[in-house]
Amino acid sequence: MNKLKKIELSIALGLIFAVVLSFAGFESKCETIKRGMFRLRIIANSDTKFDQDVKLAVRDEILNTTKNVFCDCKDEKAAEEKAKENIDLINNAVLKTLNENHCEYSFKSEIKKEFFDTRVYDDFTLPAGEYNSLVISLGKAGGHNWWCVLFPGVCLPAATEKDSLYDVFSDDTADIAYNAKDYKIRFKTAEIYEKIKQKYKKIKKQ
Repeated sequence: MNKLKKIELSIALGLIFAVVLSFAGFESKCETIKRGMFRLRIIANSDTKFDQDVKLAVRDEILNTTKNVFCDCKDEKAAEEKAKENIDLINNAVLKTLNENHCEYSFKSEIKKEFFDTRVYDDFTLPAGEYNSLVISLGKAGGHNWWCVLFPGVCLPAATEKDSLYDVFSDDTADIAYNAKDYKIRFKTAEIYEKIKQKYKKIKKQ
């Protein structure tokens, strides 16, 4: 009987070890994705229809204005530097849109680490976690936000040829994003893990 229990315990430990290794490999690929992207977040002033429409107008103007800014970037760091170099261009695009829509509120643009939940796009999914980002906060920044990716250029206007994650990442890493349904549980586990990390960081700052 003891021998049987030892065998069962060995099998159970083996399965647990296999699961941990599998998640560790998945999390490593997620980290590669997060480190290799430069994202965009636009936070609306409020959730009124007007403010949400303004948010989308700002989005369209930024994407059209910067469609050639990031096209030659080879990696996320280069994209971040391009954003810094062209921050006046980006700010002018936002200001132009606000003026055209007769908005009385101001805005703030920042390049910083920003936390994102797991995000499902039309044909790919991005894991939760911190990404280097351009964050545009409109007015009181109290409304729903819009987000996408500036590098690689998967959020370019429809008339422009978009990049693919396969252009930047290895096939097995990009596969995670394009075949998220095969990793549903691991995506959820990774999101919970990232949120716990965020809470721990906040506690440390207190």
